[in-house]
Amino acid sequence: MDKITVCALYKFVEIKNLKELKNKILAFLKENNIYGTILIANEGINGTISGDNPKIINLINFLKSDVRFSNIEYKLSFTNNSPFYRTKVKIKKEIVTLGVKIKKTHYNATYINPEEWNEFIKKDDVILIDTRNKYETSIGSFINSVDPQTDSFRDFPNFVKNNSDLPKNKKIAMFCTGGIRCEKSTAYLKSKGFKYVYHLKGGILNYLKKIDKKDSLWKGDCFVFDNRVSVDHNLKKGNYDQCHACRIPITENDKKHIHYVEGVSCGNCYNKTTPEKKNRFRERQKQIKIAKKIGINHIGEN
Repeated sequence: MDKITVCALYKFVEIKNLKELKNKILAFLKENNIYGTILIANEGINGTISGDNPKIINLINFLKSDVRFSNIEYKLSFTNNSPFYRTKVKIKKEIVTLGVKIKKTHYNATYINPEEWNEFIKKDDVILIDTRNKYETSIGSFINSVDPQTDSFRDFPNFVKNNSDLPKNKKIAMFCTGGIRCEKSTAYLKSKGFKYVYHLKGGILNYLKKIDKKDSLWKGDCFVFDNRVSVDHNLKKGNYDQCHACRIPITENDKKHIHYVEGVSCGNCYNKTTPEKKNRFRERQKQIKIAKKIGINHIGEN
C-alpha cells in the first residue's frame, strides 16, 4: 500500500499579510514533517506537498480555518516514496507566472466537472486547448486538443496573440495538470474579449481520479512537477524518468541515445548547454550518487 500522500493545492484569493502567512504555514509544515513547496502572492496560494496522510489532511483543515482558503482546491494522490526532500514557502509576484496582470472580475469562467467533460469536448462548437508546456504535452493529452507548443506558461499570451483567428464567440475549453494554469489562462482570455470560456475543474488529475480508464478521452501519462515525473491513469507513478539537466521526461529508450549521460545531458539538450555547465552537472550528479550511497538525500534533488 502507498504510504505517502501527495497534495496539489491552489486558490486565487487576495492575500495582504504575506510575510505573516509565510511564517505561519512554514511552521506548520515543519512541525508535521510535510515536504514540498508552497507559493504565496497577493493573488493567492499554490503548492504541491507530501507527507503522511493524516498530516496532509491536518494541513488542509489548517488552511481551511482561514476564511480566505475555506474552499481551497486540492487533489490527493499516493506514492511509496516522498517526491520531495525539502520544505519551502516562498513569496512570489504570481502563484503561477503568466507575466500579465488580470482584473479580478475576469476570474469568472465556467467550470466543467470531470463527469461532464467528455460530452462537452466532443461538441463540434468547442475548441479544446491544452495550456501546459510542450515537454508535458509530449507524453500525454486529451484526444483532439490544440497544443500551443509553449516552453513556459509565460508564452501563452503570445500563443493567443499569434492565433488571432481564434473565434471570440465560440466555446473554448481549457485544461492543465491541477487546474491553476487553466483557471488563469481562462481569465486571460476573458480579459481579451472571449465570451464563452470553460475549464476542467480540478484539472487532469481530478479527471483521472474520477473517470474510469475505459471511458476516458485521455491518452498517455500526465507530467507532474516532482520526483515521480509522471502519473498514469490510476495516478500511480508512470514509466518516465527525467533528464536532470533540461528537466524533460525521458524513456528508457531515450537513455540509449549517444548523448545521454545521467544527470548531465540527453538527446534534447546536449547541444544546448556549454561544456562548463555540463561539468557542473557532472559534479552535481557525482555528489547525488555519493549521498545516495551513504543513505541521505542530496540538496540538489527536490
